[in-house]
Amino acid sequence: MEGRVADEKPLDIVYEKGGLVAINKPAGLLVHRTKLDARETRFAMQRLRDQVGYRVYPVHRLDKPTSGILLFATSAEEARLVSDLFAQRKVQKTYRAVVRGWTVDDAVIDYALKEVRDRTTDGNVRPDKPAQTAITAYRTLARCEVDHPVGRYPTARYSLVEVRPETGRKNQIRRHFKHIFHPVLGDRKFGDRSHNAYLQSDLKVNRMLLAATRLSFTHPASEERISIACSDGFPACIHALFRNGSDGQTASGA
Repeated sequence: MEGRVADEKPLDIVYEKGGLVAINKPAGLLVHRTKLDARETRFAMQRLRDQVGYRVYPVHRLDKPTSGILLFATSAEEARLVSDLFAQRKVQKTYRAVVRGWTVDDAVIDYALKEVRDRTTDGNVRPDKPAQTAITAYRTLARCEVDHPVGRYPTARYSLVEVRPETGRKNQIRRHFKHIFHPVLGDRKFGDRSHNAYLQSDLKVNRMLLAATRLSFTHPASEERISIACSDGFPACIHALFRNGSDGQTASGA
């Protein structure tokens, strides 16, 4: 199973104010029911509703294997207002990820992405539709080299990166890092099988190392500046790799 969390453990609520509530979503938890995973019975929306005792409405989404800040509204009208901010690119989103190889200090990935076809959207996706603009900025927080052969190399190199997507295409971060040959560690769809196997068999980590760590925006009604943050939630063994990194860098705030 991918990053499953015990049902009896309450969700970590990191923000609750003025018609909004945010959780630190565990990796492996769906936002809501979907045909993509029809056999799944655990959903963030239903679990949060049961935990707080009132209805909640999702205003954006995170991929199932991605952890981190997931924002809900307590009314349909509030959900519409805040969802519009995401659609208009007025929400600043920050992620952390561990990727294969050593990334440059900072860069912008400007690579258009075509719509992803899946079982729920195959009928809506037009094969002839042009790729859409997709931009992702990132900076490297730390690098490490592990004295362990993975694939055809005698050692394994990884980078801890802070990521700021400027657009919101489906699987954008995961697809962009695959495009620059630095796939996210633990990504079963776009990642590297050899490194994923090392993560699971040797480090005993059974999740994708991508987490949404901050959301910032100005509320459209109150004009209050809202900033919600949480830790990346990566296992201690992952951060230990970077504290001992061979290039002398350490992860800020890790």
